[in-house]
Amino acid sequence: MFTGLIREVATVKSFVGSTLTIKAKYKANLGDSIAINGACLTIVKVNPDGFAVELSPESQKLLAIQNYKNEVHIEPAMTMGERFEGHIVQGHIDTIGTIKEIKNNGNSYDIFVTVDKQFIPYIVPKGSITIDGVSLTVNDVGAAEFRLTIIPHTMKETLFKNYKKGSKVNVETDMFARYVAHIIKHQKSTSLSWDEVDAINASF
Repeated sequence: MFTGLIREVATVKSFVGSTLTIKAKYKANLGDSIAINGACLTIVKVNPDGFAVELSPESQKLLAIQNYKNEVHIEPAMTMGERFEGHIVQGHIDTIGTIKEIKNNGNSYDIFVTVDKQFIPYIVPKGSITIDGVSLTVNDVGAAEFRLTIIPHTMKETLFKNYKKGSKVNVETDMFARYVAHIIKHQKSTSLSWDEVDAINASF
């Protein structure tokens, strides 16, 4: 599990075949889980200046793989007892989004992202979303796009500073929205009893 708070912007040393080699200050351990641009991956090699992870063909097909070069966001998996901030992030990318527009408001930036319409039900106004591993709040949701507002600090300290119109990004929608939508979809009736609602809440 992750929080969507970026630990470090690390450097890609190489990406050959299925092996992505990262230069980072973070000291990793073999077998650790780590989110790279929001995707949960396993550390398969530890180097003096960083580590390597392996991306299966399936992962490479599903991710915005063109962003796995130059610099990437990294976040180690949470450990027991750590302070919880951000929101609950699984590191399971749902879809690739496309940045439609970046609007500079002076003291903030509005970023409009388009996604396949099938994922819109899992994107909730004022809810949480993860973009390339960064925990953000959704402001507005349309038929096939949503709007984020980013403060200058986030823009400066993350890879958002490099994004432009047409950039592809990894999107993980809100876990709770996905689970509730899945449960409701598979209900035989269109209404839930209070016992069923309690059972859904207890599952979290």
